Amino acid sequence: MANGVWHTGYGLEINLSLPDLGHPGRPDLLREITAKVSDRDAHLLECLAHHDGRECLSETGGKSPWMFIRRGRVGGRRPLVASHLPITHKATPAESAQHKATKERIVETAGRYGLDAEAEVPMANRRSVSDAVVTGPGGLRIGWEIQYHHLSPSSVHRRSVNAVEHGITPLWVAKDRTVSLIDRAPWARVDDMPWRDIVDRKEMVIRGGYRHLEVWKCVPSSERHCLLSEGAGHCGAIHADWFVPALCLPEKKPVRIEDLVLQSATGESVPVYVPSRGSGRAGRHMWVSAADRALWEEIVNEKTPLPAVPAEEDDDVITFAEQEVDRTCRAGEDSWFISDARPLRDLDQPTGGFTLPRLPTQRSSDPTRITPVERAAASAALGCPPWELGLCASCTQMMRRYGRNAAIYCNVCRAALNGR
Repeated sequence: MANGVWHTGYGLEINLSLPDLGHPGRPDLLREITAKVSDRDAHLLECLAHHDGRECLSETGGKSPWMFIRRGRVGGRRPLVASHLPITHKATPAESAQHKATKERIVETAGRYGLDAEAEVPMANRRSVSDAVVTGPGGLRIGWEIQYHHLSPSSVHRRSVNAVEHGITPLWVAKDRTVSLIDRAPWARVDDMPWRDIVDRKEMVIRGGYRHLEVWKCVPSSERHCLLSEGAGHCGAIHADWFVPALCLPEKKPVRIEDLVLQSATGESVPVYVPSRGSGRAGRHMWVSAADRALWEEIVNEKTPLPAVPAEEDDDVITFAEQEVDRTCRAGEDSWFISDARPLRDLDQPTGGFTLPRLPTQRSSDPTRITPVERAAASAALGCPPWELGLCASCTQMMRRYGRNAAIYCNVCRAALNGR
């Protein structure tokens, strides 16, 4: 893993382990060398060993002596690293075939449902290209991004924000549990399938990124545990949390990629952002049903935005070790460092949930008005969506006085609610 590189344009040696790269008089040097290869001369950065006329191992592994700068990963540090460019900048044949097959399957699926779909759609500002854009009958545009290799968190944020600014909802597709896009933008994970299986329309189940909201009252008879007590206790409150289909009670039917193509374009499935509530994470983006998102927003009394501001992630922050430049070519060691302990991000675990606060003891000035919290609590007790509640004034007052027990409601309200 090289910590030095030769700049052919300026004719100088760069030490990537120093904050000023060894050249304090060039403040723009970092921005210049970390630019995309497509935006600069591919021969701008050269292996130091190759420049000095010493042995350069790059050719033996299908690489070139020309280099690009990336963020490495060594334990908890993220140093700048010079890596050899491949002879060709294309993805591996297997990845290219999988990518192409998935893109074509999405476009073909949209066409079968009567939806407009187009592949390789550039943004108006030309900063990025969506693999496929599917447009629903109401004009909703979904930008599918098939990402079968690692992409930095900052790139995920930047491209997602760019899509949102152009009226496109991003939908990232991954096949690996460790990729950085997981939870950082609306996403879906599928199995790592051979391209022929994708073309042959073998079932592609969404393994991660799609969840269902479950609301339950924390009582001894509940199948769910209490989100607040560490033991087997029950607090009597109303809890809400997001679960993958297999962990729902009862288990939900899995969502296929064809389902998501249709439902995302029609608005039946929508993205939601669930902020972290004490777990140390920034939050999670996911796909959910429109009904579940409406219920969640009713419960927590807040909206769920799409990616809007690129956030600097901890694993994007550059660290400088301030070492001597190593002029040995280390082309053969790149893969060892790249595979260094990338953590699992898709763990199928609940999000941490939300507990409704206790009902207010003070009565509202309008006795016929029921608050969003009271409405969500009553819906959990009665097993119906909160927007279907139509309690009379008497039942509203009874609920405030005696709690969420369904038995307190009058026969008219109970019969109307139970009949839905």
